[in-house]
Amino acid sequence: MPERFELFVLSINRIYRAIQRIKSREMTELGLKGPHVMCLYQLRRHSAGLTAAELGALCLEDKAAVSRAVARLEELGLVRLQGGGQRRYRAKIRLTDAGAAAAETMAGLIERAVQLGGAGLTEDQRAAFYEALGTIAGNLERLCAEEDSL
Repeated sequence: MPERFELFVLSINRIYRAIQRIKSREMTELGLKGPHVMCLYQLRRHSAGLTAAELGALCLEDKAAVSRAVARLEELGLVRLQGGGQRRYRAKIRLTDAGAAAAETMAGLIERAVQLGGAGLTEDQRAAFYEALGTIAGNLERLCAEEDSL
């Protein structure tokens, strides 16, 4: 059992570290940091815009992290807020033309990383991997929720 635990944790950590390094290296060229990647990615997918709460839910980030990321992206001219009046958190966040161009560049980098990361896997292996990973994530989230309720 310890070997399986060790293999799982170390493999997940290696993947996470590699993703962080890729984000950092590639995003530096765009003047961005890792946390901005998921925001741009989700805003590219939802061209009608997202509120900060929606963006946080999709990126699995807390309100403060999303707020900081959006403020920086707005400062760089990559996003704009529309509507919401006095309440910025209700405003729709949309990509500007510059943001759409940065997101498009980023999408190419993501596609390359995904292709290289999955090199050597058949479609059946890939599907089984993502299904298993989703099951593991759900199981561990349930365990955390159970322990939090004690």
